[in-house]
Amino acid sequence: MVTVTNMTPYSALCRLDEYPGKEGMIHISEVSGKWVRDIRKFIKPNKNYIVKVLRVDEDKGHIALSLKRVAKVDRTRKMQSYNYEKKAEKILMKIARREKITLEKAYESIGYQLQEKFDDMFEAFKLAAESPDKLIEMGIEKKWVEIIHEVAKEFIQKKKIKIKAELDVKFYTGDGVEKIKEFLNNLINKYGLNIKYISAPKYSVEIESNNPKLAQKELVKQLTNAIANIKDGEAEFKMVGEKND
Repeated sequence: MVTVTNMTPYSALCRLDEYPGKEGMIHISEVSGKWVRDIRKFIKPNKNYIVKVLRVDEDKGHIALSLKRVAKVDRTRKMQSYNYEKKAEKILMKIARREKITLEKAYESIGYQLQEKFDDMFEAFKLAAESPDKLIEMGIEKKWVEIIHEVAKEFIQKKKIKIKAELDVKFYTGDGVEKIKEFLNNLINKYGLNIKYISAPKYSVEIESNNPKLAQKELVKQLTNAIANIKDGEAEFKMVGEKND
């Protein structure tokens, strides 16, 4: 992971974000698989990029980087790993503040040990949040396991997702309004759905869940079953996407 710090017509100077004090260069020939007339159309200053190290000249302190030789799957994997590393350090910072020590001291006390045992410190924190005893079995001091468990559990709580559908309901009898109320109240009482009026005959139907795929499947099933039992009327619905809470 690098950040572009300076540009020339034929190269981009980059800071290696994971190696403090180190810089490298992407030559225009290593930007894209096709011919590049203007490097600035592909690389922008102050932006982050995932690159491959081609050569390291220790005598000159020169590091040659390539953007075009990073496969899409490797780029995705690296970005995910980098984001996990940042999250892990945030958790470690919370632990440091709680214990009134510096981040460096937190790394020395527990961070480096977790990295050695798990490679990915964020995986250690996820395990600590769910099954702290497993860390003790792996030789992590109980005192630190208790601290990590409390902080990590608070940080890694799954966010609830709102699954939404738009529902059209019509009844063709004189008491149609009452039948609509009865139909909607049945959805609320039976399935715990949140229903809001949009404009006749449209209603918004929502449900919250930590498992959006399962929740959407269940909502479709619930609405389909309810509509199948309608008499003297009709209804239809469409899913309108997900929204973070």
